[in-house]
Order: sequence, then structure tokens, then C-alpha cells
Amino acid sequence: MARYIKSGCKLSRKIGLDLNLKGIIGRDIKTKCKLGVFPGQHGSKRKNTNGHYSSQLIAKQMLKFTYGMLEKQFKRFYRMSMKHKGSSGEFLLKLLESRLDNVVYRMGFSLTRAEARQLISHKSVILKRDGIIKTINISSFLVKKDDIITLKEKSKNQTRVLYALKCAEKHGFVDWVKIDLKKISGVFLRLPERSELSSDLKEQMVIEFYSR
Repeated sequence: MARYIKSGCKLSRKIGLDLNLKGIIGRDIKTKCKLGVFPGQHGSKRKNTNGHYSSQLIAKQMLKFTYGMLEKQFKRFYRMSMKHKGSSGEFLLKLLESRLDNVVYRMGFSLTRAEARQLISHKSVILKRDGIIKTINISSFLVKKDDIITLKEKSKNQTRVLYALKCAEKHGFVDWVKIDLKKISGVFLRLPERSELSSDLKEQMVIEFYSR
């Protein structure tokens, strides 16, 4: 499985915003890197461009970096969204939110989506659908309404999982998942509404970028 293994701060500096790639705890990203300066040797000399193409590209990169995807896979999700009747941009966000790695992250089993992907690839995540229990090791697997997500018993006792749950409980869970902290399991209740997701995500500009 191809994955990005370089600095998360570098990606945030490319966009100029905190993409939450370092989790919800620890130092503020502004104390780690200069978000207003592009990465690279000559980053301080580069200027922001306000052209329409540039804005579309930034919107696409921001969405792709936030959900931790490479170009080929991200474009596949775009094609899936274009087959949907209604708002393609909004449906793209809903598809990304229903990815297994994102759901594991939203349920608080990991501090970041990258950590969620590691749990999945190590076969620590169990999914129950229609009474059938499966171990899923594909991060892009799409979770459906009423699917139950839990971890294997040995993984539930991992220090990082317990710490992630403690941090998630402190910051609060999203409304479209239901969490049982004692059993360390959760239910995917529904797809999120657009109003429940970040306003920084410009999904319509992403659709325009690929529709050129």
C-alpha cells in the first residue's frame, strides 16, 4: 500500500493551514513550523497566488492531505462521487468520511488517520455488518450505516489506543458515531451532513479542478 511518510508539517505549510495531521494533542502546530512560509530552501521567497486554478489546486491538495490519500486513490473517489445524483462535492466528502481509517479516527481509537491506517494494516480492526464479523485490513473500505467497529482484545489494551480514547473523550466525539468506551467499540450511525464538517474544505472547487 502506497503511503506518504514524510513530514506532516510540510504538508500543512504547503496549504498554509493546520491539517490536524499531528493529532488533537501536544504542541500547537504554529510553535512547530511557520505556516505562513512555504516548505523548501526558497520557501520564504515564494508568494501566494490568487488565481482560480491555484485556488482549485490548493482545495484539492488540502482535501487529499487531510484524509491522507495519494493522487490515484483520491481521483478514484472523485469518479465515484460523479456518478452520484445530487451534489457531487458533498457526496465526495461523505465518501471520504465513510472510509474505515477515517471512521476509526472519528471513533477515537487513534490520534490521527495515519495511526488508524496502521491499526487497520496490522489487522487490529474488526467490523460487524448484518451479524457477520470480519477483520478488515483495507483502509479505504467503505463503512455503512449501523456497521459496528471494534478492536481485537489484544489491541484494546495498547497504551496508544487508551490514550487516544482519553483525548477523544476530552475533546468530544462527532454526532454520526456512537461510542461505547467500556467495550471500546462504536457504531457508524449515519453519513455526516455538510454543515457538520469543516468549512475550510472547498469540495466544489475540487470538482471544478478535475472537471476542467
